[in-house]
Amino acid sequence: MPSRSGGEILVANLIAQGTTHAFGVPGESYLPVLDALYDVADRLIFVVCRHEGGAAYMADAYGKLTGRPGVALVTRGPGASNAAIGIHTAAQDSTPMIVLVGQVGSDLADREAFQEIDYRRMYGSTTKWAAQIDRVERIPEYVAHAFRIAMAGRPGPVVLALPEDVLAARCEIHDANRVDALPIAPTRTQIAAVCEALARAQRPLLLAGGSRWDRDACAALRVLAERIGLPVACAFRHQDLFDNRYPQYAGDVGIAINPHLAGRVRDADVLLVVGERLGEMTTSGYTLVEAPTPRQTLIHVHPGSDELGRVYQPAIAVNATPREFIEALTESLPAATSWRSLARDAHAEYETWRLPRTVPGAVDLWQIVRWLDERLPENAIVANGAGNYATWMHRIFRYRSYRTQLAPYSGSMGYGVPAAVAAKLVHRDRVVLSWNGDGCFLMNGQELATAVQYRLAIVFVVIDNGMYGTIRMHQERHYPDRVSGTSLVNPDFAALARAYGAMGETIASTAQFAPAFERALATDGPALLHVKLDPQALTPNATLDALREQGRKAKSD
Repeated sequence: MPSRSGGEILVANLIAQGTTHAFGVPGESYLPVLDALYDVADRLIFVVCRHEGGAAYMADAYGKLTGRPGVALVTRGPGASNAAIGIHTAAQDSTPMIVLVGQVGSDLADREAFQEIDYRRMYGSTTKWAAQIDRVERIPEYVAHAFRIAMAGRPGPVVLALPEDVLAARCEIHDANRVDALPIAPTRTQIAAVCEALARAQRPLLLAGGSRWDRDACAALRVLAERIGLPVACAFRHQDLFDNRYPQYAGDVGIAINPHLAGRVRDADVLLVVGERLGEMTTSGYTLVEAPTPRQTLIHVHPGSDELGRVYQPAIAVNATPREFIEALTESLPAATSWRSLARDAHAEYETWRLPRTVPGAVDLWQIVRWLDERLPENAIVANGAGNYATWMHRIFRYRSYRTQLAPYSGSMGYGVPAAVAAKLVHRDRVVLSWNGDGCFLMNGQELATAVQYRLAIVFVVIDNGMYGTIRMHQERHYPDRVSGTSLVNPDFAALARAYGAMGETIASTAQFAPAFERALATDGPALLHVKLDPQALTPNATLDALREQGRKAKSD
C-alpha cells in the first residue's frame, strides 16, 4: 500500500463515496487537497466558485439533486463564515451536505492563530455533526461517518475541520467502503392503524414534503393516489414530488397558499403527512395545523424519529422513509372511490388559482410564466431563491417530475444562481432556468462568472422592480407611506451579463420575452434576460397601491 498525504486520502475517500463534484474557493489552508484534486480531475471535478456562500448553495443543490451529500471545500475563518448561509439552508431544507474546512495547524491550535475558529462550537447548533480530524490515519473513518450521518434519518449538513499538518502528513491506510442511506420500513401494526384511520375518513388529504424522496417514491405516491383517489398537496417548495397536472393534485401548501386549499388542510378529518416536518411556512405560522394537538387526525410519517412529536403530537407516528411507507400502505389499502370527487374538486380549485389576473405595466408575469409552463420540457429544472418574484413561479408553473424544482425551504435569498450552476453541472443534457429577483440576484450573481467559466448553458431571468419586494409588501401593510430601506438602484443586468461574457437582453414588454427566451436557449453558454417589471405589480394578488391602501385602512381602524 503506497504512502499518501492526508489531502490524497481525503480526495480518494470522497471518490469512494461517489462524489463527482466539489464546490469551493481555493485557500492556502487546504493546499494538499487542491494538489490531490489535480490528479483526479477526470473523476472528481473541483468547481471553482467566486464566493463560499455560492459554493455552499451549489453543494446544497447537488445534495437535493442526487440524494448524496454535496461537498463544499472552503478555507478557514472568512471562508467558513461565508459558507454559513448554505449550511443553514441545508439544515432547514434537510439536505445532505458535507463542508470541509481548512484549519490552522495543530501546533497553533487554541492561540487564536490567523483566521482560527473552533468549528465544533461555531456550527454545533446548525449541523448534524461538527468535528475536526486530528490524525491523518482517521480520515477514511471520519469521511465515511460524515456521509452516513448526513444521509441518515432526517438528512442535513456535516462540517469537518482539516488542520493543515494533518492534510500534509502521510500514512498508509485503506479507503473506507461506500455508505448508503438505509431505508426505514413501517411496522405492520402501524400500517394497519393508518388503514383503519383512512377507512373512516371523509375528508382526507395527503401532504408530501421533506427529503429522502426519490423517483421510485414519487412513482409509488402516484400509484397510491390514483388507486384510492386521494387528494395530494405538496409542502412549501416541494411541488415536484407529485405531477401538478394530475387530477389528484390539490396545490402547494406554503406562502400565499390558495385559500381553498388552506380550508381543506384545516377541515381535513385525516391529514396524512409523508416526509414533511411541518415547519412554519408549510403550516402558515402553525395555524393550519394547531400545536401541540391538531384538530385533524394527524398521521405523521418521517424518516427522522426526532421530528415525530417535536411540535405536533400525532394520532399515529410512523418512523419511515417515504417509499417504504407508501409501498406498504398501497399493498394494504383497498381501492376506494369515495374520495375521487374530493380530489377532482381540489384540483379544479388549483387550476382556478392559476388563472391569469390583470396586472399593471407592460410586463405580465402571469402570461410569461404560463408560456414557460407550456414551453419548457418536462424535465427542465427551475431554480429560484426567495422573494415575491418567486410566488409567480410557485403559483403558475406546473412541476411535472421529481427534482425539477430547486428552491430553499429556508427562504434564503441568493440561491437561484448557484443552484442553477450545480444543476447544469449534474445534468448537462437538461434545460436549467434560474429565476431571480433583482435583490436576490445580486446576493450571488457573481456565480454567473462560474457559469461562463464552465460554459454552462443556463438561462438566468432577473425580475427587476427596483426594490426588495417582499419586505416592501410587509412594509406597506404595516407601515404604509413610510418607505425605509427597501428601494434599490440596480445596474443594467443585461450589460452586466455581457461584461461577464454571457448573452444579455433586456425585456420591457410581455411580447419580447418568448423570442428572447428562445434565443437564450439557443446560446452556447449562459444567457441572462433582464425583465423590467412595473413596481406596482408587487404580488399576483395585489398592486403596491392596493397594499398601501390596505395598510392605511388597518391603521385607521
